Amino acid sequence: MPRVLLLALVCFAFCSFWMRAQVTQESATVSRVQHALELAHKRRCDEALPILTESAPQLSDKDLKYRVLMATEHCAMHQGDGRATVNALLALRHEYPKDPEVLYLTTQVFLEIAERASRELADVAPNSYQVKELQAETLESQNKWEEAAVIYRQILEENPKLPAIHFRLGRSLLSQPETPANVEAARKEFERELTIDPANASAEFWIGEIARRNGQWDTAITHLKAAAELDSKLSEAALALGMALNSAERFSEAVDPLERYTKIAPRDSTGHYQLGITYAHLGRKEDSLREKALVQQLSGPPTNVH
Repeated sequence: MPRVLLLALVCFAFCSFWMRAQVTQESATVSRVQHALELAHKRRCDEALPILTESAPQLSDKDLKYRVLMATEHCAMHQGDGRATVNALLALRHEYPKDPEVLYLTTQVFLEIAERASRELADVAPNSYQVKELQAETLESQNKWEEAAVIYRQILEENPKLPAIHFRLGRSLLSQPETPANVEAARKEFERELTIDPANASAEFWIGEIARRNGQWDTAITHLKAAAELDSKLSEAALALGMALNSAERFSEAVDPLERYTKIAPRDSTGHYQLGITYAHLGRKEDSLREKALVQQLSGPPTNVH
């Protein structure tokens, strides 16, 4: 028998054996997985979870893998296994990023993690500023801004240099019924925040925004520019900066922040309205008409232009 033919026969025999072994192994894996899914369905998670966790990476069938990862997630949460919970969720988000059930499950998992962590924090350090901060944030979510402000002041009495608390206090003051006293008190809190954390873009933004609403264009532009430079994703700063520059008749400078804002928020008519004003003053008639048409297309003139 020719040597080449002999080698071909040996290779064919080996490949056939390997393929049969692979099919047998995959069949055994699927059988174990189906058994684990039944255990999970019966809430026998202590038995099911090790099998599910081990088997998921080996599965090629997308539907079966989805069922396995979902069962892993539910069992891990039931068992209080944080690592397995997060790992299964990350795998689901990677494999099925647009699946509605996966997105819903993501919210539930992180809510559960947050609730458990807050309970543990209250048990471990009941008198800590972290517990008080969580209490204040809960009050904020209920729009109880005055009560939240009281707690933030308590935190600052004990920890006057704690980052973010002056900012939160300022925000809670602005969220209460607007009065000159509240606005001024909020502005001072934002300034105090910057002495502690000079990189707080949100504090810079609110100082600038308060100045803009008061017609203090130079002060507004200085702080809004700083906010935009500190955080390029803070789109509100780009819009407010463009509006302040327009109000100060510095139209050529307003183009860049307003164009950036309309790219970030193309459905917001306010940005297009302001950009149309800018183009009109710069003699860019066609661009101005285009922005005006976009404003009309986006359901009429903006309602939040000051």
